[in-house]
Amino acid sequence: MQTLTLNNGVEMPALGLGVFQTPPDETRDAVTAALELGYRHIDTAAAYGNEREVGQAIRASAVPRDDLFVETKIWISDYGYDETLHGFDKSAAKLGVDRIDLLILHQALPSDFDKTLAAYRALEQLLADGKVRAIGVSNFMVDHLTALLDATSVVPAVNQLEIHPYFQQRPVLDFDDDHGILNQAWSPIGGITFYRGQGEDRRSVLEDPVVTAIAEAHGKSPAQVLLRWGVQQGRSVIPKSTKRHRIAENIDVFDFALSTDELKTLDALETGRRGGPEPTNVTLAAYGRDIPEA
Repeated sequence: MQTLTLNNGVEMPALGLGVFQTPPDETRDAVTAALELGYRHIDTAAAYGNEREVGQAIRASAVPRDDLFVETKIWISDYGYDETLHGFDKSAAKLGVDRIDLLILHQALPSDFDKTLAAYRALEQLLADGKVRAIGVSNFMVDHLTALLDATSVVPAVNQLEIHPYFQQRPVLDFDDDHGILNQAWSPIGGITFYRGQGEDRRSVLEDPVVTAIAEAHGKSPAQVLLRWGVQQGRSVIPKSTKRHRIAENIDVFDFALSTDELKTLDALETGRRGGPEPTNVTLAAYGRDIPEA
């Protein structure tokens, strides 16, 4: 497994298993399969409601804890300094771990950015206390990052973003690169472009003829091409699947390389259309939800 070095020197596997929208009763089996197939990075979140099952699979595995990289996210309902410290306690207890490898803020909260800053300062304290190995953010745009960097001391190690050929967020990627923040792709195979769409908008980058032609040329699947596109450009990718054969397929992307022309062709698929929530629309009123106690 290829690894990436975060800005504080921590090594992270370049490819991991995501469990967004994986029901709790399927999460344990998906994580178990992933660990058996060689994954050593699992990404979850308090808001996913499946941290407990991720932890159960990790504890049942023969893989030593020190060989695993566990990542989770604090939800906006737990923003604020003390609230975020307690959010860590809830996540760590559900995961059954003493230390989380990467803890990130799930969204910026533009309508109450002071609460976002307080949450990040709590992450800084958790890092200083050795309770987490690295801290970061998710779905932060350039203005959010600029305000965060101006008000805090620790540069985020990671910014987890919607990144696939149909939506690449290049200004954010460039800002992150300039500041030593690793870009991490959620929906790296563009699944969100399919299951969130309606009618003519219901299109999948996996079925794009450009992608399928490149896949055929390499004897790989479209998903493997899209994951390779991300990894080869230095990003972390966390594809989600509950099917063992797909989980096995998704990790098999380190034995081929895309040409410069193929990378440019995939880059040219940009549509500028976001599949996930618009970051400026994320508010407690619209998206707040209680995160249960452990």
